[in-house]
Amino acid sequence: MPLKTFHDETPALNLTSMIDVLFLLIIFFMVATKFDEMERNIEVAVPEVAQAGEATPPPRPMVVAVLADGGVELDGKPLTLTELTSQLAKARTPLTEPTVVIRGDATCPFQHVATALAACQQAGISDLGITVRIAGVGRTTR
Repeated sequence: MPLKTFHDETPALNLTSMIDVLFLLIIFFMVATKFDEMERNIEVAVPEVAQAGEATPPPRPMVVAVLADGGVELDGKPLTLTELTSQLAKARTPLTEPTVVIRGDATCPFQHVATALAACQQAGISDLGITVRIAGVGRTTR
């Protein structure tokens, strides 16, 4: 049996194709970055107006408070349920819909809160929220 006097080549990993792909990715990102810079440097003549009003602040949510005895207040003003429905319907326009937050007293029956929710539904309000207090955090409402 003949003895081997030379060693076989050790297997080597050919990284040429992976390096080519990496270079292509680097070139792609460099070119894409240049396009982004060119878009920012495009000179555009923005139209001018004679007068501009102040930017309108985002509308505050309307707060409906449901008291322990079943009474209802809208932004601190006591109302009946029919008055609440009409006030909410007046605040709703075709272009804007007010946000309504219902703040129910923890000791009142849920039926009073459900009645206030029904009044909001009759007025066509769909952007509703209910405030609650997180247990163990304190007396603040969120």
